[in-house]
Amino acid sequence: MNINVIALFPEILQSSFKGLTGKAFKENIAKLNLIDLKKFSNNDYGSVDDAPYGGGEGMVLGIEPLETSLKTIKKPGHVICLTPQGEVFNQKKAVELSQLEDVTFVCGRYEGIDQRFIDSYVDEEISIGDYVLSGGEIAASVVIDAILRNIDDVIGNKDSVNKDSHSEGKLKGHVFTRPSDYKGKKVPDVLLSGDHEKVNEWKLANSLWVTREKRPDLFKQLQLSEKEMILLRHYGDFLKKKHD
Repeated sequence: MNINVIALFPEILQSSFKGLTGKAFKENIAKLNLIDLKKFSNNDYGSVDDAPYGGGEGMVLGIEPLETSLKTIKKPGHVICLTPQGEVFNQKKAVELSQLEDVTFVCGRYEGIDQRFIDSYVDEEISIGDYVLSGGEIAASVVIDAILRNIDDVIGNKDSVNKDSHSEGKLKGHVFTRPSDYKGKKVPDVLLSGDHEKVNEWKLANSLWVTREKRPDLFKQLQLSEKEMILLRHYGDFLKKKHD
């Protein structure tokens, strides 16, 4: 996968790619091309922004430096603008974008970018949430990290990706590690039983319960099988007895 990023402060992205994402680029599973928008200024001041027509707060990234920087990319592929006005990013979109061979992210700054650039070159606008950041660089880092996790060989255990929160429309359940008893707080017995079928049933029931309790909006969208409904009911009964 070839990932291009046009940004006013590309160093923000460079510093964020460690761990698994760093491995993806180091091992050429994906290639990263960071483009410094400041290098494409078309004036004596070295600036790439200007005041908005019609007045208003802040400055706007101009169409000329954006267009020039984009045209330096041999294969821009799918062009995405990171903006609070975009569709909210989710796991489904991360998986979809991970199938692309070439993708270019354009990071907004200040009050935004000239709409004519968006109309002419941008295929999709994406937001990472209903809030405003100082710039699109952090948002691009988030999206790229989520995409890379879904590319083969980036994460050694593919089941880890398939069973992550949101991968199947529900949240991942509770997890535990050693010691099994910490100051009287014990790991559920079933997880220590060695009975793989019961362990898997507990994990499924716990995942459903966590989703219902923490994200009822997601839970309402699930179509539970008869087995899942029974497991969830039994899990709820177990919790009631535990707290009685």
